[in-house]
Amino acid sequence: MKKDIVDKIPNEAKEVLQKLEEAGFQAYVVGGAVRDILYEKVPKDWDIATDARPEVIQVIFPDSVYENAFGTVGVKTRSDDKSVAVIEVTTFRKEGSYSDRRHPDEVQFADTIEEDLSRRDFTVNAMAMTIRGELTDPFDGRSDISKKSIRAVGDPERRFDEDALRLVRAVRFAAELGFEIEDKTLSAIRDKASLLKEIASERIREEFVKILMSDGNGPAWGVVELENLGLLSNIIPELRDGIGVGQNKHHIYTVWEHNLRALDYTAKEGASLEVRLAALLHDVGKPRSKVGDGPDSTFHNHEVIGGKMAVKILERLHFSKKTTERVSHLVRHHLFYYNVGEVTEAGVRRFISRVGEENIDDLMKIREADRIGSGVPKAVPYKNRHLKFMIDKVRRDPIAPKMLALNGNELMGNLGIEPGPRIGMILSILLESVLDDPSLNNKDFLSERARELNVMGDDELRLLSLKARDAKSEFEAGIEAEIKKRHKVS
Repeated sequence: MKKDIVDKIPNEAKEVLQKLEEAGFQAYVVGGAVRDILYEKVPKDWDIATDARPEVIQVIFPDSVYENAFGTVGVKTRSDDKSVAVIEVTTFRKEGSYSDRRHPDEVQFADTIEEDLSRRDFTVNAMAMTIRGELTDPFDGRSDISKKSIRAVGDPERRFDEDALRLVRAVRFAAELGFEIEDKTLSAIRDKASLLKEIASERIREEFVKILMSDGNGPAWGVVELENLGLLSNIIPELRDGIGVGQNKHHIYTVWEHNLRALDYTAKEGASLEVRLAALLHDVGKPRSKVGDGPDSTFHNHEVIGGKMAVKILERLHFSKKTTERVSHLVRHHLFYYNVGEVTEAGVRRFISRVGEENIDDLMKIREADRIGSGVPKAVPYKNRHLKFMIDKVRRDPIAPKMLALNGNELMGNLGIEPGPRIGMILSILLESVLDDPSLNNKDFLSERARELNVMGDDELRLLSLKARDAKSEFEAGIEAEIKKRHKVS
């Protein structure tokens, strides 16, 4: 058994362990790597604990980095495998006070691995292993792995007082591993939930992202657990507004349940983080837009409201600008209508132009999640399959200014005008013509039309360009207005 375990330690980690022992020090693989080995998962990173002090570690490993105050030295292995390219080697540490509920007030080095393990968060993370596969497990972490249980080391309330982020980490580990949280630990999380307010949004975001990307109990389970433990109100309180909020006759679930089921579908499909976030938030605007109750209730403009709410939520959690803008865009445009024989190729081109060709596949995935979350039997009915066919059919047609046969520089040369707003306005009007009829995408037609437009005054040209930019396709006018009226949405 020990040999099987030892064989799972990569050579890069073995070399670090061996050099520390050869220099006369204790050395152990610790934390998540030990847990994952025993649970037969592939570790994502490798951490080593030792009684050697940081300055000594740097002597043993000259190619290393020490840029923190917590006794952790990054040893570079030059491996092509990112999981072992840098191995963190940390000196044994003792428990200390945590007045900011984040970091110890001072670092106190310890002499034994048992002291070091006693300060860790959960028993499944409080084990250590030598290069020979010898296990040190003072808190029965291996037993908790077999029980599939997340249990705090020692007094759970003390663990959460030290670092309140552990409140969310408990849910994250349970979601990732498919475990349950042990009763005393669960109770302590509920009692200490308010401490999460003291944790920086960036740290909370990182744990929340891991919950959304988890594949054990899964992200929907994780979000529900956050709510059950009183933690969600300090992460995305807007989601809670959908609890108990019934929908109309086209939905059998509440807004809360619907959003969770949509998230669950995208997770099962292996979707990206941005798609999972958009699925979770796609109907977050419904509680604020609801009018009436029962089967005929309405949610006018909930996608517009939801898109704006998504921006505020993601900015508050310090997601990147790119992620925030993309998720908001998906939420804003998730509600679209298509029916076979009613929407023309020009309408499909305008749809692609409006939402962005790069967003089409993800929008379709959100649409599938929306359907499944509503309780309907099929994620992709015939009309959705037909829409995909139509999209593929027109995808090569010009749908953006950069795809016009006449570019901005040529336009300025032909018209003899300088760069400015007029160029953008003329290009918008030209694109509208080509969206209607791709055969017009030739330099002769575009040049002649551009000369006609250039004789217009700025106000007239601006009005015409706005009309072109806001032109309603079949996705947003006429047929769609009627179908939205029937379905009580806007």
